[in-house]
Amino acid sequence: MNERDSEIIYSLMIHKGYIPVKLYEDADVIIFNTCAVRRHAEDRVWGKLNELKGLKAKKARLVSGFMPTDVADRGVIIGLVGCMGKAYGKEVFKRLPHVDFVCGPSNIYDIPVLVEKASSGRRNVCSIARGSRSLDREKCSKGFARSLYLYREDNVSSFVNISYGCNNFCSYCIVPYVRGREVSRPREAIIEEVKYLVDKGIKEVTFLGQNVNSYKFPDRGSAAGKNDFVRLLEAVNNVSGLERIRFMTSHPKDANTGLFKAIAGLDKVCEHLHLPLQSGSDRILRLMNRGYTSGRYLKLIDDMRMIAPGCAITTDIIVGFPSESEEDFEHTRDIIDRIGFDSAFIFKYSPRPFTKSLEMDDDVPMQVKRRRNQDLLDLQAKKARENNARFIGNIENALGISPAKRPPDSSGDVSDCYIKARTRKNHQIVCKADRSLIGRVFDVKITGVQGNTLIGDMV
Repeated sequence: MNERDSEIIYSLMIHKGYIPVKLYEDADVIIFNTCAVRRHAEDRVWGKLNELKGLKAKKARLVSGFMPTDVADRGVIIGLVGCMGKAYGKEVFKRLPHVDFVCGPSNIYDIPVLVEKASSGRRNVCSIARGSRSLDREKCSKGFARSLYLYREDNVSSFVNISYGCNNFCSYCIVPYVRGREVSRPREAIIEEVKYLVDKGIKEVTFLGQNVNSYKFPDRGSAAGKNDFVRLLEAVNNVSGLERIRFMTSHPKDANTGLFKAIAGLDKVCEHLHLPLQSGSDRILRLMNRGYTSGRYLKLIDDMRMIAPGCAITTDIIVGFPSESEEDFEHTRDIIDRIGFDSAFIFKYSPRPFTKSLEMDDDVPMQVKRRRNQDLLDLQAKKARENNARFIGNIENALGISPAKRPPDSSGDVSDCYIKARTRKNHQIVCKADRSLIGRVFDVKITGVQGNTLIGDMV
């Protein structure tokens, strides 16, 4: 979601006449789009912002007369936006007085106005309105959506938001407090956005939502009055020229066989399900307010594999949640071992502002968190190697994504042209192929594995 928000911010600024630059020293405006899910990410932002204090002072001196005004006609404007902006608000200015503006994730469309105010000399400009971002008809219109795609990181695949915010209030998670309550976008706006992207050459879209399974939006043409996520997938599956549909994230409490049948039956929906487990202990899951048991999760996986055999399954895990015992941890380890996820994001618990778990005693020592984290990383790496080895000899359908940064180590020929591609199951492949295949779908025979990357030859 932050990647898509960053593309929107770039697009908004480009629309106002700005151009991206690679170096801080060349910038008139520096914007940090932040995440507050983990403390480690926050600490990096605070550190980087503090480092820019010197650059701010240097540019201010240039403006004040040490250099001609045609060389530097103003100082650099620094903004902190996103989840940290919402979480800390005006406290940011007390901690870092050289920051010019702060903006929450629901207010990123205000950024050009905030920059303009800061440019005119206003200080401590702040936009952190409560609730989810505005989804009025103007912002969902074709023209507005198109203006938000002036900048894209990828010319083959694109993110598309289908909802904002979250209603789940997991006890460890700051998202509902900084991104607001869940709001679904109109189905017709999503479909028009996908059609626009396809017209611009996009072959693959990834639907984004804190919980895509709970997508619902009033539909005047539906007798039931609601559109759910599966109906959205069915509608977008009919968009001509689109090759693939992905989505994340699915919440286990709302996942069901209807979703699994859509994955199995809709030809453009990729066989990949990201289903966060978080913990294998029922006691910890209750403390996390996750709304399901480990048994329910395992039943979902069994159903998924029966309905859509071979579907890749990835997950999120938290270790060291308050009061997590060795027995609780072993339950998580056992489930990872049993399921054999294709990949997993594994994190050490850290307390977050506003959350219910902040009231709990963070009583698992850091050295224990590190040990458990590394234990699961090692186990998951082993499972991933086993899963990837099963692909050798298979023919996989792949979408060319970009030139490969480097050829496989075994090739011994750096002059050859290699491209990076992605399978329907979300595995990365490096194969020898002409760059004209970027943006096209083709078959690849898997010949080897390097790390988490498959190596293949065109068929």
